[in-house]
Amino acid sequence: MKRTVRALVAIVCIAFAPVAVAGELEDGANAFIRALEQEAISSLTDPAKERPARVQAFRQLFDQKFAVQAIGRWVLGRNWRRATEEEQTEFLKLFEDLMVAMYVDRFENYAGEKLDILKTTPVDENRATVHTEIVRPEGVDAKPISVLWRVGRQDDIYKVLDVVVEGASMSITLQKEFASIVRNTGSVAGLIEELRKKTAELNPS
Repeated sequence: MKRTVRALVAIVCIAFAPVAVAGELEDGANAFIRALEQEAISSLTDPAKERPARVQAFRQLFDQKFAVQAIGRWVLGRNWRRATEEEQTEFLKLFEDLMVAMYVDRFENYAGEKLDILKTTPVDENRATVHTEIVRPEGVDAKPISVLWRVGRQDDIYKVLDVVVEGASMSITLQKEFASIVRNTGSVAGLIEELRKKTAELNPS
């Protein structure tokens, strides 16, 4: 009898363990994206903040909330292994500079818009996709913008792995662009030089 009871308890634990893990991951991913939204609104949409202050705030947000090195290595693709250690280091620095310069001004237009979390889909025990919509302010005649957040966790730390806006993946788009530049210039060094130029254009003195 005792053996039967133990067997039933084991079966129940096995059956419900994945559900519990998935639910914990969904709750954690949702809370992470909600906190990211609130931090972005409070630090990046203040019209009284000068651009240098917003750049600094976004760099801090990007470093804390995004898996910068993992995304950078992924978007460089197979060219990562072809790069020297010095090129890898400089690429990651310029990649971060580019992301900050590209997106800091876009957040300025975020004021008045609302992020609705629609659902969260687990990918595995440590990754999930948070489905959201950016809803325009009242009186603006435009449909909501679909934004998917691919989120990963290590222990209790969550990071953004990719952002998909209206079906366009940030990481895949950048990977294609970077691969094209490497092909055209013939080297990772050529890509690095192009990134220097691009970040200089986006950060006028």
